[in-house]
Amino acid sequence: MPRDTETFRELYRQEHVPAGYRGGRHALFTFGLGGAVLATALVQLEAVQPVEWLAVPLTFLYANLAEYWGHRGPMHHLRRGLRLVYERHTKQHHRFFTHESMELDGPRDLRAVLFPPVLVVFFLAAFMIPVGLLLAWVATPNVAWLYIATSLAYFLNYEFLHAAYHLPPSHPVARLPLVGRLRRLHTTHHDPRLMASCNFNITYPIGDLLFGTLRR
Repeated sequence: MPRDTETFRELYRQEHVPAGYRGGRHALFTFGLGGAVLATALVQLEAVQPVEWLAVPLTFLYANLAEYWGHRGPMHHLRRGLRLVYERHTKQHHRFFTHESMELDGPRDLRAVLFPPVLVVFFLAAFMIPVGLLLAWVATPNVAWLYIATSLAYFLNYEFLHAAYHLPPSHPVARLPLVGRLRRLHTTHHDPRLMASCNFNITYPIGDLLFGTLRR
């Protein structure tokens, strides 16, 4: 590991990782809360019509493009009112992990990977629920529940894959074929010379393919 990366990691842990922080608890909160809301959404479905199922691929595509533009935009370019997003991603995450040092040193380093719990709650309260209510009004309750379920599944998949990319290469999850291929794309993105120009999708590179920013 380059000395400057090691030094930054030590400084980050001192300044941003509370003494009582536990990576396992952080992951349990994210996947526990997300999984509970996802299950709640699924059990609300009743006699879903064929046309209503279109909410699943449409939500998936919407989430993928939102992931792409959110990453390509405010995460890598300073925007008014979104300084914290830029600081946390470009100034912290991309200095903690570079293409030369992608692996976590331990579970406490999940603090630099997973979304903070407060942002998970904000995501649910400020985006998912209002849009779900709107869809229930303009479409059907089934469409609303499918939107919520698909959005949550996508978010949990995002968090899982992103964490997997930062596991040691020998870890069983990191060695899964799909994870390995996507990890290589993400590793390229973590090259400081390339991070603002390519491989902005964390999950599946649909946005990168559509907008010409995929670099294998």
